[in-house]
Amino acid sequence: MARILITGSSDGLGQMAAKLLVAEGHQVVLHARNAARAAHAIAQVPGAETVLVGDLASMAETRALAERVNALGVFDAIIHNAAVGYQEPTRIATVDGLPHVFAVNALAPYILTALVTPPKRLVYISSRLHQHGDISLDDLTWEQRPWDGTQAYSDSKLHNLLLAFAVARRWSKVLSNSLEPGWVPTRMGGASAPDDLNLAPRTQAWLAAGTDPAAQVTGGYFYHQRPAGALQAARDSAIQERFLSVCALLSGVAMP
Repeated sequence: MARILITGSSDGLGQMAAKLLVAEGHQVVLHARNAARAAHAIAQVPGAETVLVGDLASMAETRALAERVNALGVFDAIIHNAAVGYQEPTRIATVDGLPHVFAVNALAPYILTALVTPPKRLVYISSRLHQHGDISLDDLTWEQRPWDGTQAYSDSKLHNLLLAFAVARRWSKVLSNSLEPGWVPTRMGGASAPDDLNLAPRTQAWLAAGTDPAAQVTGGYFYHQRPAGALQAARDSAIQERFLSVCALLSGVAMP
């Protein structure tokens, strides 16, 4: 059985994936952004090992979270699930002055990936909207562009893919993959979302702990446990390296 950390697992798809993995007998560590949500998380997934707290909108809290993760020992898998939505009407600045969407969805997974002892498997939750992300990587912090919440979300989901593919290329001993769970009726997706909610958490659980040879690959992009089409430019190593460099500059954390 595997030991798995899932970020953003106090509700939504993260919580659903946690329940699936606990039911399969795995050790699952949850994550929530504050103490109140942590209490909710552990109540909803009573078989979980524990829950860690850290607000991914803060670089300092994200670094502290990485330390707490490492204190628990090496994990078999980490699912980078935490994300905020695409409907933020204005550029909400974090404590570090960064756009909230970018800080939580893109920079936090980068910081955690760089600082946490590498597990055997890494899983990054992207979205079909990554196809509309800005591959130029210009103005990631939205200081020059007029704010567009949908574009900022799409950009962040492209960043997840760039990170997953970069790790797969750079870390030969880690299986690093990304996926789109579909547009499903979670709190983020909204009640009118058309995809199957029951299928949405299965791919990340499968990539994190599945024994199927199809799940034991690296550099893949999946939808409902099958390979899916990713934006071809996301596989460009130069673009991946540019993204890593910008994240290192913004965070002060270098990717090993």
